[in-house]
Amino acid sequence: MTRRQWIAAGIASPAALFAAVRGKEVMYVGGTVSGLPEATEGQLDTSDSKALRFFSNKGNFEIVYENITSIEYGQKAGRRLGVALAITVWALFSKKRKHFLTLGYKDAEDKPQGVVLELPKGTPKSVITIVEARSGRKCEYESEEARKHVHG
Repeated sequence: MTRRQWIAAGIASPAALFAAVRGKEVMYVGGTVSGLPEATEGQLDTSDSKALRFFSNKGNFEIVYENITSIEYGQKAGRRLGVALAITVWALFSKKRKHFLTLGYKDAEDKPQGVVLELPKGTPKSVITIVEARSGRKCEYESEEARKHVHG
């Protein structure tokens, strides 16, 4: 699958459209992790120098950094319609950004795999920096705006 297909698959998921990560939660939007439902929230652990780990009460996975083949980052801006209906029409003019990290990697059997993660606000820069440094891969950005969000 291409980057756009992964992102589209994750964004097209009905659960992913309305869910939003908060605080330190990370959402597994979708991908090839068997047994882990789409839109699963959990914790991302970057403390190990060998593997990136995702933990949730619905399942876990790890990606060995040296097996990462691609890193891609993009944002999705959506109108806050629910807030607007509940509070005020003015909320329609505000935007909420979702931050998506797509990782391509090879599994233990050397087969291509991928995950789309929604990261909480304020974490993309640190997560991308860690994954780039440990994997030796450079992140590709969906747009110049996404690049500026991470690199200022």
